[in-house]
Amino acid sequence: MNTIEKLRALRGEMRKKNLSAYIVPTEDFHCSEYVGDYFKAREYLSGFTGSAGTLLVMPDRALLWTDGRYFLQAEDQLSGSGIELMKSGQPGVPTLPDFLEEHLGKGAVVGFDGRTVTGAFVELLREKTAEKQVTFYGKRDLVDRVWEERPPMSAEPVWELGVSYAGLSREDKLAKVRQEMEKERADAFLVTALDETAWLLNLRGGDVRHTPVFLAYMFITKKRALLCAQKNAFSETVCNELAKAGVTLLPYESIEEMVASLPAGQRILVDEKRVSYRLLKAISKGVEKINKPSPIALLKAVKTEREIMRMRSVHVKDGVAVTRFIYWLKSHVGAEEITEISAASKLETFRAEMDGYLGPSFDPIMAYGSHGAIVHYEATPETDVVMQPRGFCLADTGGHYSEGTTDITRTIALGELTAGEKRAYTLVLKGHLRLGAAKFLEGACGQNLDVLARQPLWEEGLDYNHGTGHGVGYLLSVHEGPQNFRWRMDRETAVPLEEGMIISNEPGLYVTGQFGIRHENLVLVRKGEKTDYGQFMYLEPLTMVPFDRDAIDVELMTPQEIGLLNDYHTKVYEMLAPYFTGEELTWLGEATAAI
Repeated sequence: MNTIEKLRALRGEMRKKNLSAYIVPTEDFHCSEYVGDYFKAREYLSGFTGSAGTLLVMPDRALLWTDGRYFLQAEDQLSGSGIELMKSGQPGVPTLPDFLEEHLGKGAVVGFDGRTVTGAFVELLREKTAEKQVTFYGKRDLVDRVWEERPPMSAEPVWELGVSYAGLSREDKLAKVRQEMEKERADAFLVTALDETAWLLNLRGGDVRHTPVFLAYMFITKKRALLCAQKNAFSETVCNELAKAGVTLLPYESIEEMVASLPAGQRILVDEKRVSYRLLKAISKGVEKINKPSPIALLKAVKTEREIMRMRSVHVKDGVAVTRFIYWLKSHVGAEEITEISAASKLETFRAEMDGYLGPSFDPIMAYGSHGAIVHYEATPETDVVMQPRGFCLADTGGHYSEGTTDITRTIALGELTAGEKRAYTLVLKGHLRLGAAKFLEGACGQNLDVLARQPLWEEGLDYNHGTGHGVGYLLSVHEGPQNFRWRMDRETAVPLEEGMIISNEPGLYVTGQFGIRHENLVLVRKGEKTDYGQFMYLEPLTMVPFDRDAIDVELMTPQEIGLLNDYHTKVYEMLAPYFTGEELTWLGEATAAI
């Protein structure tokens, strides 16, 4: 079936339930950013493949909300589908709850799969539509009834990440979590995020593409730790190790029963922004809900000394692979046919040569020319183009290694550039260098620092429509919180940058139809000097890959910025040179030479 036929079939199911609207989000049962194939209902119905978006289907129209990273992609993929694109955050574009408030009739019924929307989202819908006495139907997944040959739910083997990598045992982590529960006077704690369960138990899996997690819930009390997961994914050895740590393995679908069994008068810690509507409904009315962010998020974000040591090491490995790729691309483009897909494959080959490499940490963004203006572009056989010895290639890629996770973007000059292209490249680089050199007092949040990256662009009336930085997990999700670099102030998401956090520094600039530029390093938050004014912090670069000197307009850079770039390139050469010989080593010396 095509998109129009799929929507027609879904509307037929909606009529059976007397629904005025049906919401199809991107998330799985765990509010994950990236999901397994079984959960890609929104993608199946709409044809839009971006990692963020919500589809609303009504009897006479369908609309899809997504953010600025995907505007161009969504416009292309929704063309001819009859689905209207709603550009979130743009002037005059209502949010989905506001849209429903305006367009629903009195007594309307709104449906969704209650396992894939959060309690907080439904509560917001309830508040917005209260005057119209709207009710909600979340018992059934209607998409399942129209999805022909739906992929099965994944149950890939679960494996252990040793303490020598994690730095803390699962027993130590459980103890830390129970300490946090004690602070909140919580009798129980419901853990739904897949990366949090994987981190807590020092386990990894393969149920989400490019994210080594497994489908599971944790239900933790003062004395019990219950893991609700697909038992066939666990070997006898792993089960025995879990039992030694006091962890009981139960069926995946038993989580609702476990939650419902909590007796009245108890207190349960849940994050209603992360826990599904259906699970929240399962909690007995006599149980008090402590609605706060999961303490695991912050515990996970602050890396152990062992994790930090290995992450430094893995970025040298990854730096060797990416730098070798840049040299290969710049020296071979024009001499042989290189496409976006073949270039991504070549980079994967270089990474695969590194010890401990496990696979990509996300689908590669290898974007030539105008494709670089599509923030999350993914080349397909239909869009794949041959690169020419001119213009830019934007390469945003990453890898999982046994020692950690990487995420790096380099914008590579393939030949002749216009003055405008060089100017744009340099403005973005200036912002990247300024943020990377930030010195700040302990307690500052990413929101306090984001302006450093944007200022060179703002001074020219320019900007980019995405955050400047996100946390990165240790052999987990390449996007993790709670820390970030964003300029819009939000007290609920403003998290102080603590020593041991890893965060990306990735400003950009995108000119539709022409080119895109992004410069991304991962940085480690460190403690610096302590003075009478307090503890100062700084950012240590982890990524070790040169920027493209061929694309820099030196006249636009200040002496301080030139010094920062030269210092970085000196470190890159020192770290990578032992792994290069011959022409590659000569080129590396030229690529990192002082300006």
